[in-house]
Order: sequence, then C-alpha cells, then structure tokens
Amino acid sequence: MREQIHTESFVSSRFADILIIGGGLSGTMLATQLLRLPVQRTILIIEPRAELGRGEAYSAVELGHTLNGNAARMSVDPDNPDDLTQWLTEHIASGGWPQSAEQNVPVCELFPPRGMFGVYVQQRLTEARAVGARHGSTVEHVQAEVVDLQMHADSVRLTLNDGQNLQGAFAVIATGMFPAARTPQTRSSGLNAAALDPWDVTAMRQLDPQSSVLIIGSGLTMVDAVVSLEQAGHRGPIEVFSRHGLLPHVRRQPPSWADFLGDDPSIRTPRQLLHEVRRHCRDAIAQGVDWQAPLDTVRVHIPRLWSQATDVQRRQFVRHVRPWWESHHHRSPPLSAELVERLHKEGRLRIQAASFKGLEPGAEDGVAIRIRRRGEAETCVIHGAALINSSGIEYDWRRVARPLPQQLLGRGLVQPGPLALGIAAAIDGAVLNENGQVANRLFAMGPPLRGMWWESTAVTDVALQAKALAARLVGTSEN
Repeated sequence: MREQIHTESFVSSRFADILIIGGGLSGTMLATQLLRLPVQRTILIIEPRAELGRGEAYSAVELGHTLNGNAARMSVDPDNPDDLTQWLTEHIASGGWPQSAEQNVPVCELFPPRGMFGVYVQQRLTEARAVGARHGSTVEHVQAEVVDLQMHADSVRLTLNDGQNLQGAFAVIATGMFPAARTPQTRSSGLNAAALDPWDVTAMRQLDPQSSVLIIGSGLTMVDAVVSLEQAGHRGPIEVFSRHGLLPHVRRQPPSWADFLGDDPSIRTPRQLLHEVRRHCRDAIAQGVDWQAPLDTVRVHIPRLWSQATDVQRRQFVRHVRPWWESHHHRSPPLSAELVERLHKEGRLRIQAASFKGLEPGAEDGVAIRIRRRGEAETCVIHGAALINSSGIEYDWRRVARPLPQQLLGRGLVQPGPLALGIAAAIDGAVLNENGQVANRLFAMGPPLRGMWWESTAVTDVALQAKALAARLVGTSEN
C-alpha cells in the first residue's frame, strides 16, 4: 500500500479551520454556507483566478453567453428558490441590465448573462462575510493553484504552485468542471492547442468573416461557440460534427406535471425510467401539454436513481440513453437556440453525425480534421479556416493533466468514481482512497462527484451539497 498518512508537522504552514480547493461556484457557495453558520471559523479559498464565484462557467464577459436555465431555476440559496429572481429584480431596477427588456418576459423567466450570475454569487458571498464577521468567522482568497495534498493525522497540508504551504483541519475539493476545450488532457492536448476557445470572441474577430469554421461537439458549448462567432461578425459556413448529431432542445417554461416517480417508487432501472418518461411525454402531448413538463419532474430523482443503479445499468444508461438525456434535459437558452435554428435554416450551419478521428498535419491556411461519418466505414478529411473544440466537460480525472488530479490519483489518495466519472466518495462527500477507506478530513463536492450522483453540476445540486457539507464540517469539528 502506498504511503498516505504523514505525521511530521510543518511549522511554516499557514493554518485555517477549512481549506477550500477551488473558488468557482462550488467553493464560493460552500464558503457562503459556512459563514452563515453561528460558529467561528477561519476559511481559506485557494483559487488561481483573480475573482471568486466565477470559475469556468461564469467568467464569460459577453452578454450573449447566458445561463441555460431561467432565473427561477438558478437560485444559490437552497432555502429560497426565488433568491436569484429577487436579486435580478433589484439589479434591473438599478439599471444593471437594460437589455433585459428585449426578452419581454417576467423576471423569473429571464436567462441572465453568465457574467452577471457571477456578480450575484459574489454579492451573496459578500453578504455572508458580514454575517460571519459577527461571530468571528473569516474567509480569505489565496490566489494560487493547489498542486499537491498530503494527509496528516490531525490536518491536511496543501502545496501551492507559488511555494506556499497551507494546513487545515479539513480540506474540500471543489475544483468544479474541467472543460475539454480549455483543459490540457493526456490524450488530446494537440486538439486543444490547435482549436479556438469557444468563448474567445476577440480571437474569432481575427478570422476572415466568410471563412469556414469547424466545430467538434454539438452540445451547449457548441451553442456558445456559435453565439461567439455571431458576435465576432462571422458570416461564413459552420460545420458541426458530433457522434450522434443531436442538438440541445430549447428550454421552455412548461406547466406543472404530476411527480410520477415520487408516486411510484417501484421505478428503479434505466429501462423502467425510459419507459415511464416516454409514456408520460406521450400523454402530455396528447393533452396539448409541453413534453418538457413531465421530463422536468425527473430531475429531482436522478441522484437517487443513479446511486441505487448497478454499474451495468449505469453503463447501459451512458451508452444508450445519455446522448438523448443530454439533448432533452440540458437545454439551450431561447435566444441562443433561435440563433442556431436561424443559421441552420439559412444553410450556414450544418450538423453532421460523425466521429472525430484526429487532426491532419500540414494543413495550410487553416486546419484539417479526419472524421468518420455515421454509417460509413471510411474516414475523410475536412478543411476549415479554424477549429473549435466544443466537446464539453472532461469528467475522467485520469485524462486531466492538472497537477492536483494527477497527484491525488497517482498516490492513491483518491480513486476514480463510478464509470471513471470524477472521484469516489461516501454519501456525505468524504473521499475514498484507492483501498476504499473513507477520509475523515478530506471531502469533495460539485462536479468531482459526477460519478456518485450523475447530475452534480447544476446550481441547485451544488447549493444543496454546499449546505449539507457546511453543516457536516461544522458538526464534525464540534464533536
């Protein structure tokens, strides 16, 4: 067994009660919940970005890059589902988002820009700081990257990329998502080096407006990439390649529907779930009701269904159902969907069901990729002026070439989660090492727990996890 526990002390290390690794949405929401509890705590958030609360998802600066859920669905307060709606109402009234009037819908149905959502998260943290200060709690942003972690009998020690050492009674892995488009990966770094960032409008302005752009992946990142190209003034053809050729459906505001999964606990397997969802969607359509209504009731039950499924059932879901689940459930904001539909009808945007097989070297004045179209045995080469990698999120930590994931996996301090999605953990978020032992000082939350709960990335999921983990950490340290 690899050495995992170190007992020597490090006098030079700074100490805090709780170390939060990652200061995006997950880490910031955890800090917010901890500060609200009436217990004195010192909290350090280690985040390489200059701002907390934004992370990868909410660092976008273009107004066209919006949330894919409306305000009523995106509250960071699990005790107040209207929290974002209330904040947005005040923000708009103060002149913060005059463009919101163009959507011509109630505030609760608005799809705010992601950058604005980051401001909302930051403001809730600021308010929590004031609450925490009344009972002596503090939170500090350490702008650095955690590159290593060591477990001690009485603490956790972090090593940062600037040479600092930090120690805490507890540490929480809240690293958020590793987007395939921006994250170095052990098997596809060449692709990312050759591809444009899906959100880099400035770089896209350097392209010939009439040139052909190739996009790999047809999910929500692709939708963002198309929005970026439009805002950059691109007017040429866009070729999108994805294995199944499925586009995200547009998010609508359906009426309520009976919670059929809550009413029938006998529905447990992916096959049963798929059968019932289809049946209820057909019933809804027959009644003149949007099919999204019954599908939206499934969301709250996914963690239970996923966690109680066998590995065989999970693999069946991932292999046979996942593409359709993603396109039907992870929907596009209306304005972005309208743009994609318009470009598709104009013939400027074409979706092809094809597998990406690699980059072709030696392309002049642009890029060349090799693909294999669905149903065809032979591959072919496609040329374009630029390439965008919109293949989504990399959940397999074994493929993420960042120091901390590689160190934790390499030394057996964590193990891959079910189906190699994220990392394994107990139900309360305590991580499991390579031997299945439960850590008593190291926890995880949010996207790293994808394999545990399947849906562990949405704002509402992370909000609930943050509240539960904050109570767990405070309760543990008080015992």
